[in-house]
Amino acid sequence: MGSQNVSILKSKKDKSEYFHRLIKDIKALEDMLQQDLIEKAPIRMGAEQEFFIVTNEFLPNNNALELLKAIDDEHFTTEIGNFNLEINLDPIELRGNCFSQMHQQLTAMLDKAKSAAAKHDSKIILTGILPTLSQRHITVENMTPMQRYYVLNEVAKELRAQDFNIHIRGVDELTILHDSVMLEGCNTSFQMHLQVDPDEFTESYNWAQAIAGPILGICSNSPLLFGKELWSETRIALFTQSVDIRSNSYLLNEAQPRVSFDNEWQRGAVIDIFKDNVARFKSLVTSEMLEDSTEILKGGAIPKLRALNLHNGTVYRWNRACYGVGGGKPHLRIENRYIPAGPTQMDQIANMAFWIGVMKGRPEQYDRVHEKLDFKDAKSNFYHASRYGMGAQFKWDGKEISSQKLILEVFLPMAYGGLRKAGVSESDITTYLSIIEKRVHSHSGSEWIIKSYRNLLTSKKRNESLQVLAANLFLNQEKDIPVADWEILKSSATTTFNIEKKVHHVMSTDIFSVEEKDSLELVLYIMKWKNIHHMPVIRGDKELVGILSWKDLVPYFDSDEIKSIAVKKLMKTDLITISQDKNVDEAKELMKYHGFNSLPVVKDKKLVGIITSKDI
Repeated sequence: MGSQNVSILKSKKDKSEYFHRLIKDIKALEDMLQQDLIEKAPIRMGAEQEFFIVTNEFLPNNNALELLKAIDDEHFTTEIGNFNLEINLDPIELRGNCFSQMHQQLTAMLDKAKSAAAKHDSKIILTGILPTLSQRHITVENMTPMQRYYVLNEVAKELRAQDFNIHIRGVDELTILHDSVMLEGCNTSFQMHLQVDPDEFTESYNWAQAIAGPILGICSNSPLLFGKELWSETRIALFTQSVDIRSNSYLLNEAQPRVSFDNEWQRGAVIDIFKDNVARFKSLVTSEMLEDSTEILKGGAIPKLRALNLHNGTVYRWNRACYGVGGGKPHLRIENRYIPAGPTQMDQIANMAFWIGVMKGRPEQYDRVHEKLDFKDAKSNFYHASRYGMGAQFKWDGKEISSQKLILEVFLPMAYGGLRKAGVSESDITTYLSIIEKRVHSHSGSEWIIKSYRNLLTSKKRNESLQVLAANLFLNQEKDIPVADWEILKSSATTTFNIEKKVHHVMSTDIFSVEEKDSLELVLYIMKWKNIHHMPVIRGDKELVGILSWKDLVPYFDSDEIKSIAVKKLMKTDLITISQDKNVDEAKELMKYHGFNSLPVVKDKKLVGIITSKDI
C-alpha cells in the first residue's frame, strides 16, 4: 500500500485493466529473471521502524500528521493509526560495521522525531503494543486521515459484510467485536529486509520460515492488550484477525487469511511465490500510476512493477517476498514482519544481527530444509513462540528442544558464523549477538513487561499500573540499555512524570451487578458474600438503570417478602454518576456533596466501573 493514491476496484473495466497490468508485471519479472537482470551482489539489508506517539501522560496522541510535517524528512511516513509513524532506514551493504551504521542512523532519525515531538507536547515509544491503548483509541476517528487507509477500511468491511470478531486466549481472554481495521494500529514492528540472490531465493525463503519460531521467541515484546495478559507476542494473533477480510462462510474462496505464516513450503522459483499471491488473494485496490512493465523493459529501463507491489502490499505474510528497485537496479528481498518494535534501539539491531546471522549461517545439513523439517512443525514452532516466548518448546532435528538450548547451542553459533562469512566486523558481531545471549540468561521484553505489570497490580488498579509501566518503558528506552539489563519494576514503582490522577486510575472494574427482575434476596446475599455496600442495576448491554444500597435492604432483613420483591421496586433511578476521564478530586467532591461513599462510572450510559471512598 505504498502508493498514496489508491481506490477500490469496483467496475468491470477497472478490474480488467488492473489485472492486465498485474499480468504484465508478472511477465516483466519473469523476463528480468530469465535475462539475469536481478541484482545478485552486493547483498544489502534495510529496516522499517514503526513507533507510537504518546502524550506526556503516556496515552496515544493523535497528531501523527502534525509531527510528520514538523519532522519534514522523506525517511518518515504514516501508518494507519494517527498515533503511529514509520521510519524507512537507508539500505546498507552487509559488511564491516553495517549494524553500527544502521544503529547510528536509527538513533539520528529517532532523535529528529523526539525533537519534533517535544515541541508538540508528545513523546516517542518503541513497543510492539502500547500498554495504555484502550478500545476508545482504535475508532475510525483516530485513523490517519488519508485516502489509502479509508479505502482499505471500506473494502475490508465491504468484503466481510460483518464486524471483525477478535478472540485471543492467553492467561486472560479477550473477545471483542470491532467495526473497522483500526485494530491494526495497535501493532508496531521493526521490519527487517535482507536482499537475496534470485537463484537462491526459494531455498532462503524456506529457511526463513524454518527459523521464524525460535527467532520470534527470543525477540517477543508484546504480551499485553487493553490491560489483558495474552500471548508473549500478542501482535501475531491480533494482526491476523484485525485484517481478516474473509466472511465466516469463506465465500471469497480464501481459505488462508491475508496475514499468515503460509500452509506449505515453497517448491518452485521465486516467481511462483508472487504468482501464488495473485492466484490465491483477491485484488482489493488500484492506482492511477500503473504502467505497462513489459514495454518499459523492452525500452531498456527497469520497471517498478507498481501493480504487483500494490497487490503484494495487501498480502501480509510474516515472511514476505518483495521486489524493489534501488540505484536503477532491480532486486529481491525477504521482509521479516514478525519482530516487534522495541524495547530499545540496541535490542532491535541485535534482533536484526541475530536473524541475518542465522539466515547467512545456514550449514549444509539444513540445505533443502523442506525435505528435512515437516512444514507443520515449522508453523507450530512459530505459534508456540507467539504464545509462550522463551518458554516455548520447539521441534528441531526430530527432537523436542527448549528455546534457551536451541538458541545457545544451535542458533547463536550459526549466527556468529553467518556474520563472519558475510564480512561483518568482529566488534559488531560481538556487540550485538552478546545482547541476544544475555537475554537468554535474563529476560526478554515480554517477560520484563509481564513480571513488572504483575508486581504493579499488587498495589495499583489496572489503568494506573499500565501508565506507570509505559512511563518506565520510556525511561529505560531513553538510556538505550538492552532489556536484559532492565530491573523488574517493584510493586511500589511510580513515575517521575506528573500524571494527573483520573477516575480510571483508581476505579474498580471487577463489578458485581444485578438486573431489574432479580430478587432482593439475591442482592442481599451477594452483598454479604462479597462485602459490598452498593449494587448497580443494569439492563441489556451493561446500561446502568439504577442502584441499590445496603441501607435500602435493612428493613427487609428479617422479612419473608424479600424473596418475592424485585430489584426494580426499591432501586434508585435518580443516579449521580461520573466519567472515567474526570479528575479523582472531582469524584471526591461529588461524593462529599451528596453524602455518598461510591459513584458508578459510566461511558455512554454503560457501566464501566465503580469508584469508592476507599479507592480514593
